[in-house]
Amino acid sequence: MGHLGLDFPTRWGRGLLARAARKAIQEGYVVPYMRRISTLEVRGLEHLDSPGPVILAANHTSNLDTPLLLSALPAPMRQRMVVAAAMDNFFMKRFTAFRTVLVFNAIPIDRHKVNRRSSQLALELIEQGWNLMIYPEGGRTPTGEMQAFKGGAAYLAERADVPVVPVYIQGAGELKGPHYAKAPQYNAGPSQRHHHVVVTFGPALRCAEGETIRRFNARVEEAVISLGRIATGDPTLQINRAAEA
Repeated sequence: MGHLGLDFPTRWGRGLLARAARKAIQEGYVVPYMRRISTLEVRGLEHLDSPGPVILAANHTSNLDTPLLLSALPAPMRQRMVVAAAMDNFFMKRFTAFRTVLVFNAIPIDRHKVNRRSSQLALELIEQGWNLMIYPEGGRTPTGEMQAFKGGAAYLAERADVPVVPVYIQGAGELKGPHYAKAPQYNAGPSQRHHHVVVTFGPALRCAEGETIRRFNARVEEAVISLGRIATGDPTLQINRAAEA
């Protein structure tokens, strides 16, 4: 494992030994701990009944989003989940990269530009029957508002012909915010050791025949923000497009 970044090897993380260790870590520690500190509420589990792999497209507020979302999933889906993780955050130090792969079955992605190698690996894993968790904003929100979606989830779903399940995570930013969030309203205040978090899954979306990836991406984005309006009780919730290219 001498390489870092996009070159860090992750195949071992999908081997039998790593999968057994991951199951023990997640079931014995990650899930119980997340449910204890967050009083996790899960809505819309009926939307996860697809017989094949799916792509989960979620908003991103905190580095706790991944363990919280994994904890909200049924165990069989959790055990077949690959997480798309930012290369520059999680794959530039050897121990961090190793831990990220072992605990979350992560693969590195370049969130700043399109990378064919990352996309191809994600596509191959979906075609092998793995579910994929991805944050289309490309990183944690710097403002507290949901950012415009990049097209990776829509592209992979269209290529692999699998559904995208929109997900909205509400309350993760307040949970130990100074340690894991990025937006000022979360990291400037005290660290909350206990906070209510709601994870809402919406109806699965498929790219329609003749629909462009750009249009499909817009539908996925709108589905996630719509879940957010319901979860927060704020019908005026909008996407911050200030940084959109």
